[in-house]
Amino acid sequence: MSGFTWAWILWALAFVGIEGAALANKRRGDTLSEHVWRIRAHKVGRWGLAAFLGWLVYHFLVEGP
Repeated sequence: MSGFTWAWILWALAFVGIEGAALANKRRGDTLSEHVWRIRAHKVGRWGLAAFLGWLVYHFLVEGP
């Protein structure tokens, strides 16, 4: 496996660990989705999030591997 493959695996494991800890402590505002909801509440954040998600969908579906 390439170095990037290992980096993505480590990133995924870090995400699972961070999100799992945030879910386990049951405090508000710790999970990724709660952060995204907070960003979405602001007009600039809403447009930025929409632009990022639009690019991500285009990248996966149109550009391909």
